[in-house]
Amino acid sequence: MGRILAIDLGSKRTGLAVTDPLGMLANPLETIPTHNLLEYLKLYLEKEAVTTIVLGFPKSMDGSATQMTQPVLNLEKKLKRLFPDRSVVLVDERFTSKMAMRTMIEMGSSKKDRREKAGNLDKISAAIILQTYLEKK
Repeated sequence: MGRILAIDLGSKRTGLAVTDPLGMLANPLETIPTHNLLEYLKLYLEKEAVTTIVLGFPKSMDGSATQMTQPVLNLEKKLKRLFPDRSVVLVDERFTSKMAMRTMIEMGSSKKDRREKAGNLDKISAAIILQTYLEKK
């Protein structure tokens, strides 16, 4: 069984999370500049046995598209083309940022840490997207 990688695409930063080798536990991995995402993934997927890529799929509360919906759909097409031997799955990401912030608070992050969240929120959001996928699977 291989790892499952989750992506929380942002316009500036992208959060990544990955499972353990057995594909059971979601762990925050990294936050990278979005413009470096494909290059990062190429290198990472050469080293790690990833079988599935989970993409956070943004929707508004009423289910309509957001400003990030089309970029995610574009990324989905690129990933399927670049990595045809891996499955690419879309997972509803509504509430993940709020859940990630709540997680940071529960972990004891100070207000200053949360204001300087830069990458923490993004990779925790990716881990929540991944955990959602694992629970539904």
